[in-house]
Amino acid sequence: MLLVFFFSSSKLTKVGADKKRKSDAEYKEGGQRNWVQVLFNSAIACSLVLAIWKFVGWEDKCLDSTESTIITALMGGIIGHYSCSNGDTWSSEIGVLSDSQPRLITTLKTVRKGTNGGVTNIGLLAAAAGGGVIGLTFVVFGFFTASCPSSVALKQLLVIPLAALAGICGSVIDSLLGATLQFSGYCTIRKKVVGKRGPTVKRISGVNILDNNGVNLVSILLTTVLTSFAFAYIF
Repeated sequence: MLLVFFFSSSKLTKVGADKKRKSDAEYKEGGQRNWVQVLFNSAIACSLVLAIWKFVGWEDKCLDSTESTIITALMGGIIGHYSCSNGDTWSSEIGVLSDSQPRLITTLKTVRKGTNGGVTNIGLLAAAAGGGVIGLTFVVFGFFTASCPSSVALKQLLVIPLAALAGICGSVIDSLLGATLQFSGYCTIRKKVVGKRGPTVKRISGVNILDNNGVNLVSILLTTVLTSFAFAYIF
């Protein structure tokens, strides 16, 4: 799941580079990420993986609360984590390429592309697809690596739609936080949406409490917790 998130998101970051460069003041050539971004997009899942390893070692398990509610919840959290990360990245990278104007998720008013909290229909569909791919990865590889009864194995297919929902959920939470707790403004000199105040910046939305890394961390954490409880209950 980590590798699918890494490679798919890295590829999408480079798609439509010219268009993204025009609307995003913080666009990085090649989609490079710094260590803080890597940490915030992986630390929670890494902690859950280590917890599972502590309980069962290297043995792969199916999602089955009748066998272990704790392991099922931890696995659900990992799936939710990467579904959120992948869904949010796909949503951002594909949504910004949409010809339609994004709407601020809190007011539904149209805003400039690159505004934190701006959503499009294609962006939400991309979030679902990004999450669904993570769920599909878990199911496909799980069929080859985990041994469980046929009834339990068949139930693992539910992970795909649940991961898609987690992708949407993570993207929506990220947008809500971005629209309210993250500053967005339009710089009249650079002619771009920026994330910092300045004498030439006209506020669009939000307040300067969280930066992009903080928004990602909170949205991932909340989605991880929600999916952990959901998977423990459903499976």
